[in-house]
Amino acid sequence: MAESSAKLLFMIPTQQSAIQLVGPDQLVLVDDKPVHTPNAKQILGKVSCVGLCFSDMKLLKQFQGHARKSPVVQHLDAEILKEIPTYVPDEAPTVPGHEVVIEVVAVGEDVTSVEVGRKYLVQADWRDLKTAGSNGAFGYNFEGGLQQYVLLDERTTISADGTSYLLPTSSEERSVSATALVEPWACVEQAFIHNERQSLRDGGTVLLVRCSGQEDIAPDLAADGSAKRLCLQSKASCTPPDGYSCVALDDIADGSIDDCLFIGADPDLFESILPKLANNALTLIATNGQRFARQVSMPVGRVHYGNIRFVGDESASLRAALGKIPETGEIRTGDRVHVVGAAGPMGSMATIRLVSSGVPGIAVEASDMAEERLAVLRRKASKAAAKNGVACHFYNPRSGAPEGDPNYVMLMVPVGPLVAAAVTQTQTGGIINIFAGIAADVFQDCDLDAYVAKGLYFIGTSGSTMRDMEVVLSKVNAGDLDTNLSVGAVSGITGAIPGLEAVRDGTIAGKILVYPELGDFPLTTLEDLVVQFPSIGPLLDDGDWTKAAEEELLRLAGK
Repeated sequence: MAESSAKLLFMIPTQQSAIQLVGPDQLVLVDDKPVHTPNAKQILGKVSCVGLCFSDMKLLKQFQGHARKSPVVQHLDAEILKEIPTYVPDEAPTVPGHEVVIEVVAVGEDVTSVEVGRKYLVQADWRDLKTAGSNGAFGYNFEGGLQQYVLLDERTTISADGTSYLLPTSSEERSVSATALVEPWACVEQAFIHNERQSLRDGGTVLLVRCSGQEDIAPDLAADGSAKRLCLQSKASCTPPDGYSCVALDDIADGSIDDCLFIGADPDLFESILPKLANNALTLIATNGQRFARQVSMPVGRVHYGNIRFVGDESASLRAALGKIPETGEIRTGDRVHVVGAAGPMGSMATIRLVSSGVPGIAVEASDMAEERLAVLRRKASKAAAKNGVACHFYNPRSGAPEGDPNYVMLMVPVGPLVAAAVTQTQTGGIINIFAGIAADVFQDCDLDAYVAKGLYFIGTSGSTMRDMEVVLSKVNAGDLDTNLSVGAVSGITGAIPGLEAVRDGTIAGKILVYPELGDFPLTTLEDLVVQFPSIGPLLDDGDWTKAAEEELLRLAGK
């Protein structure tokens, strides 16, 4: 590394090994990627640990088509972005990997948010750096952690409100793996604690839709005085309620409606207004005794990626529908929770989080069709379930069945028909949490009559916030949550491509951790690791990854 004004922890090489994504499904291992010298505003981190994530598969498949691979259009201007060599939008090769802990080894003279020699957890979702369809993100349009060193710029890692996206690790008692896994665990945390909007949006655009025979019904909810209030014209003549103006469907821009007040049950009309909904839109349905009388095509992908919501009541009262929205996505006392796809990496986290939650009287049904992975989950989760007195039933739906109908469903598999099945199976007042990232453009035919009659509620979230990261990190540092329970395999940088293939194919139970400093150490499951290195076996906790095991691996394999 050339001499500069940067503060250095030690002499740093000029080249490194890295995994680069150079096109759709085109991963390459390079051994001569430059290690960048930080300028006055930049930070060089030595990558300590990277967790592989199923979200990486979407980037691998879509590459420049991914919403987070497109150029930044807000918060930083183009001249600043040109100063950042790790800013790689569109077709530029990128480095994936967003579940990352780094050790800061060099900083520019103007950097104030981090300290050389300290480890930091990266919050990958840089929400101020807007792209055309999403946010800028570490591991997407900015290079991520599947390399030995990564350059960050403080102008991207500091949010508009002054918050740093680099969260200092505060406990040397925890492994770097436990800290790296805070990011995916935070996504699970966000799925439960996300605050749901329980009112019409102030200053938003409200669309009142009244089906045939419902034209005389006035909404029993008052929109904010600054809201734009539209009434869909369903006849040649239109008599809107006070404060509303008539509008034809074709004159409503797609993605412009923040709140839809739908009275009646005309399925064709309902489907016609769905493209008009903005991200974060809320649709209140008051069927007033009518029935849709057929399956309705629902935008289930946008529940997860667009944060849109639907809730209904069989009366004419939109207020009654609004009153059914839960404050958060958290489980409730006495809930019977079904986790569908429970044995995958994220499903395992959700299941362990549930049985460790401390919510009284809950029961958990964990289903998965992969027998080996289900057996691993049973071993991991049963300990926490027994400790917390939670009834937990594990089954393969090919050969088994749940012990009761759920009133909370956690969908960890991105398959639309599973959403439709959940509508049929879930009890009155139930929540259907669409955690798995069903593509935003996917629709699914659902029984909307049953959805309304039972007062069901779709919820879905994508990513996590700094608050989620801080909550999970505090649990880890306090010893209240062992994120290492989800670890299934480890590798050096050269094992990352086989690791990503294993994530894609679901061949390894649990999370895969990459330690870039281990170089050509191959992808190895924990079961095989203790055969190769017998001294690691006694350091595992009943087969689970620990800080002592991590230190021993780095000592042995790093020689």
